[in-house]
Amino acid sequence: MGAPGGPVLGATGPTLNHDDFSLYNYMSDDELMQLAIERSLSETHNNSISPSAENTRTFVPQRRTETPRPNPCSSQPPTSIPEPEPCPANPPRNNHEPITLSHFITGNGKRMVAYRRYDGTLIEVKPEKEEEVDPLVEAIRDGDVGTLRVLIKKAEFNLLTPKEYGWIPLHEAAHYGQEQCIKALLKVQPGMINKRTLKDQTALLLAVSRQHEGCVSCLLERGADPDIANINKETPLYKACEKENPSIVALLLNHGVAVNRSCIQGWTALHEAVCKNNVEICEMLVKAGAKISIPNIYGITPFFVAAQTGKVDTLRFLLKNGADINSQAADGATALYEASKNGHVEIVEFLLSQKADTNKPGKTGLLPIHIAAQRGNDRIVSMLIPATSKARVRRSGISPLHLAAERNRDEILELLIDSGFDVNARLSDDRSTMYEDRRSTALYFSVMNNNIEATSMLLRAGADPNLDTFSPLLVALRQGCIRTVTLLVEYGANVNAYIPTHPTTFPATVMFCMKYLTLLKYLMDNGCDALSCFSCVYGSDPHPPLKPEQRDRTHFRDDQTTSRDTCVQFCDIVSTDTYSHWAGPIIDVLLDYVGDVKLCSRLIEHLDSYLDWAEIKEKAMPPRPLMQLCRLKIRQMIGIHRLKKIKKLPLPVRLIKFLNHEERMRDLF
Repeated sequence: MGAPGGPVLGATGPTLNHDDFSLYNYMSDDELMQLAIERSLSETHNNSISPSAENTRTFVPQRRTETPRPNPCSSQPPTSIPEPEPCPANPPRNNHEPITLSHFITGNGKRMVAYRRYDGTLIEVKPEKEEEVDPLVEAIRDGDVGTLRVLIKKAEFNLLTPKEYGWIPLHEAAHYGQEQCIKALLKVQPGMINKRTLKDQTALLLAVSRQHEGCVSCLLERGADPDIANINKETPLYKACEKENPSIVALLLNHGVAVNRSCIQGWTALHEAVCKNNVEICEMLVKAGAKISIPNIYGITPFFVAAQTGKVDTLRFLLKNGADINSQAADGATALYEASKNGHVEIVEFLLSQKADTNKPGKTGLLPIHIAAQRGNDRIVSMLIPATSKARVRRSGISPLHLAAERNRDEILELLIDSGFDVNARLSDDRSTMYEDRRSTALYFSVMNNNIEATSMLLRAGADPNLDTFSPLLVALRQGCIRTVTLLVEYGANVNAYIPTHPTTFPATVMFCMKYLTLLKYLMDNGCDALSCFSCVYGSDPHPPLKPEQRDRTHFRDDQTTSRDTCVQFCDIVSTDTYSHWAGPIIDVLLDYVGDVKLCSRLIEHLDSYLDWAEIKEKAMPPRPLMQLCRLKIRQMIGIHRLKKIKKLPLPVRLIKFLNHEERMRDLF
């Protein structure tokens, strides 16, 4: 046990005993707590606590250090009293650990700041330093003109010495709307009326920004320059329009402000008033000489701003005062184009009633109807259709049908089709080359988006599924969408489509549906060339080994444009890692649509790799059954188109099923 009167140590560190409280009983609880924390932290920084203890300690008031009482059984003299280390005035510095700050207010309203490590460990708590308030600023803020006048007379207060952000007392008075303070300051130093802050703000600009009309009037009457702009070239008139304050606008205009001054972006006061849809201010500016058609740095006039932002009132006012309805911005866009782009129905309706040109393209070649179709606003599209020239649409190299199909705007698509737009319109060469797959029709966009409704709509309207370089049928097969595939085939899609940039000895349609045996059989039923799949230049001879890039190729992509030196054979494709485990069933389906064929050595190697595929190999051995040969001959004589209507022919049901290979359908599901 410790000596009498010594420190009593608990589980969390030293605690205060009766002697400590008797020595500091003149202090409040908060002050005593703060002193204890400071001494505890001071002792921590003097390494009085081991690192392991420091990580787990809790901060409690620490007992002051004192001399141990003399022991009557000991001859040792008493030790001297060590002086406690003072609490550091600044936050503790640690070159190895970052420190975070947090601010809080005690129950007595005292502001405190806590310093912590990133792991949350408390380092120090101390009162927050109170900011000193300039007496001049305090008097201005409170509107205490008497105190302000007394302070002005004192020599230590210089009215022209800038404070933070370059503000002088006059700026403070204008900001807080203290008109009498402005008068008192200018009476002593009238020459500082146009002095600027670090952001080039004058007292007048600050008063206008805060809408202190009395201060604005006071400053103007005392000679403030109304044309001095801030760092962004924004004048007081511009700010007054931004705040939609007609009274201040009138004050500035009556003092001869330059009405056509522009900001750093070329934006004038009229631009801003139009953007706010404030006709009253617009009228004041125009009467004062504001030019209607001043463009900003992007070629945008106030009229264009009104159309872009949907401000119909100011749009009517500007048009009435001579604005050009067909003026174009730097990118060639017209007011009608921007209104259509942003979905402002009322603006579009008004512009069309005033004979706005609907056939004026921008630099991209797009017309208002194009952008309206792309954005999906059917009301605007319906208004633009009768006013838009279809010949001008064709010259643009792109139809609104393309944009509607690309964005899945089905209602717009239907509206355009019903209005007679060509469903087989193709993209111009320069627009088609923007896509790696060289797409050209609206049908291709719909199939690519797997939009069955749009695809059906276009096909019913007469869309040709065989116009694109890369057939839409190949896209549908790659996606595995049987509904789209059947739609395309029913409307005449070529089931033997090839890829021009990737020549093969067999139809590319077979390659894209190898994973989907049902689709493969459907193509074969509709006339796909199965015989070409068994044509191999090597025959029974050994095949050269597949190159790594061939083995890793899972399928051809429509965005590849590099042609191969030689045609790819069916046995090469079926030998890739993607399809090799499907080789047997694929060959089995194809054999039902051919007569006597001879399997190449590579296909035989595949069939030999699985015992279950032995029957398929045997099936391929010549001669083929007479029934199979007869079926092929009958199908050939009837023709594919008549076979689609075979159920209407006067033939036995069993024969119809036999000709359609329906006896094997159960094996495929």
